[in-house]
Amino acid sequence: MSSSETLRPGWIVLVMGVSGSGKTSVGARLAARLGWGFSDADEFHSAANKAKMASGVALTDDDRRPWLQAMRAAIETRQAGGGRHVFACSALKRAYRQALSGDDPSLLTVFLDGPPEVLADRLTRRSGHFFDPRLLESQLATLEPPTAEDAWRVDIQQPLARIVDDLAKRIEALPAPPLPGKS
Repeated sequence: MSSSETLRPGWIVLVMGVSGSGKTSVGARLAARLGWGFSDADEFHSAANKAKMASGVALTDDDRRPWLQAMRAAIETRQAGGGRHVFACSALKRAYRQALSGDDPSLLTVFLDGPPEVLADRLTRRSGHFFDPRLLESQLATLEPPTAEDAWRVDIQQPLARIVDDLAKRIEALPAPPLPGKS
């Protein structure tokens, strides 16, 4: 990589969807494929939020506010370092995605979408995660799906390798993102 490529700003990718959609799997593999950094939103949750979700209690907007602020700060830090980072985050509401993006044109959103029965099946087979599968219904009720103009929609029923390959090719084909405030 030349020094001019090192200085060229890169994209930040937000992989979003409800629990069970594959955010962490897709995000981590996409980041590895691109040679970028990866962060999971769970890293930014407080212990209290994790405990609530583990006990089957849905988070409120007040619970999510500090979490979203911490995520936005991490996104800004990555942008200041040149971008090229993938974040996995539920980002269920438009307002949450707005808080995360800050109207930044260098943030791409990928929406992992699939039928409730597929999501429920995935959650029942998942182990070692604090999220109580009974909260899926609450997440689906909260979800405000992004429009085609706001996000790339991906059908989660495709093989994981295909999803990652398709996303990587789309991202690699993009020009450098516009600088914040220059869209």
